[in-house]
Amino acid sequence: MFSLLSAVPTESDDPEGAWLIDIRWKHYPAAWRPPTDVFETPEAIIVRMEIAGMHTDDFRLSLEAQTLVISGTRRDPDLGSAYHRLEIPFGQFQVTVTLPAPIEEAEVEAEYRDGFLRIRLPKRRAHTVAIHPGQ
Repeated sequence: MFSLLSAVPTESDDPEGAWLIDIRWKHYPAAWRPPTDVFETPEAIIVRMEIAGMHTDDFRLSLEAQTLVISGTRRDPDLGSAYHRLEIPFGQFQVTVTLPAPIEEAEVEAEYRDGFLRIRLPKRRAHTVAIHPGQ
């Protein structure tokens, strides 16, 4: 199980070492990682993140080649309160997803509703090339 006390995956998190989704420390230290699903349909790759309490302006999405980076900051609405128990993570996060297939970048769609961020990445379609007779 992933520990909120440690933002670095441990051996018990994934004993096989096969992380599809991982945390990168390149831009800033991520304090936590929202639960993220990656699945595939015949037409698209879908990335679904459970992350309540955000606004669309709180997210940053970037796509380069076959790597999707989702980052942002979830702010604590009760900042300054004296907590007796704190299980809901707040602060900066970043999730990097290596996509299993090339995608049509111009057709990517993202929607945030009911506490879920859903990103639809259409798979790149094969293009046929017509061969014309020479002269």
